[in-house]
Amino acid sequence: MSAHKSALFGLLGVAVLWGFSYIISSYLITYFSPTFLSFTRMGLTWFVVLALLYRSGSLSRPTKKEWLLLLASSVFGTLIQQPLYFKGLQLSSAANASLIYAVAPLVAVFMERLFLKTPWTGGKLIGGILGVIGVTIIISFGGGKFSLSSGDVYLLIAMLGMTISMIFTPILARTMSLTSINIFGGGVGIVMMAPVATIDVLNGSLLVSSSIVIWLMLLLLAFITATSNIWWTRGVAITGPGTAAMFMNIPPFISLVAGHYLLGDAIHGAQLIGGLLILFGVYVSNRNKEQIRDFSSSNI
Repeated sequence: MSAHKSALFGLLGVAVLWGFSYIISSYLITYFSPTFLSFTRMGLTWFVVLALLYRSGSLSRPTKKEWLLLLASSVFGTLIQQPLYFKGLQLSSAANASLIYAVAPLVAVFMERLFLKTPWTGGKLIGGILGVIGVTIIISFGGGKFSLSSGDVYLLIAMLGMTISMIFTPILARTMSLTSINIFGGGVGIVMMAPVATIDVLNGSLLVSSSIVIWLMLLLLAFITATSNIWWTRGVAITGPGTAAMFMNIPPFISLVAGHYLLGDAIHGAQLIGGLLILFGVYVSNRNKEQIRDFSSSNI
């Protein structure tokens, strides 16, 4: 199997893992304050990644230029995305958040063209549009209601921050191993989130569960996040941000199905159609071999 195909399968695995992580996160958010949950998950995830990748033998200290790229990626993907996402959820709704993030694949395609000079492909544009339609159908028939609020501005900025951070991955992969990107990038992200978590404590809004079961669930979430982060970094590095972002619309469908079988939540026929549109969009965006561009010059 080629590196590109294995990366696509890895991205599909990421989508499945993200779908389950959404369910676990939505449950844990009632036992922890949002910022503390985000920071603690990042810390535990980094230790799991370190345990999984440290002995791979491909860890090397970043150069000054690579440190700057890692710092820039973390500014957008962590410092901007994480706090503004939770702030947006407080002022808006999960339905609006899902819809705004469903636009991320289209934004990634445009940014990929702008910064990485990737040729336009009709498949990616159509795939991104089908993903937005599919997510809208799933949310609409699931009882979600769309309404404009100031929180949507925070969510929009958070989505843009996350998408911009993806652009740095294939650039870093030209000179850094994926092991180094995951380990050093995760460490930089934790350092950046520490002041935000400290402010949360000083404001007196800290909420921490003392239940062992809840902490075991958080540890499970860290393992899921670590695995998905490793696969995601490889997928973005090999296939490019535009292609990888197409898989971001699959988790709502996975959560829908998992919620039905694990929690007994109802599923409407229209929601299944929405899920099929998302999957078809991913297929359309990757169907032509001539659209494939190798983003990995080395170190993959």
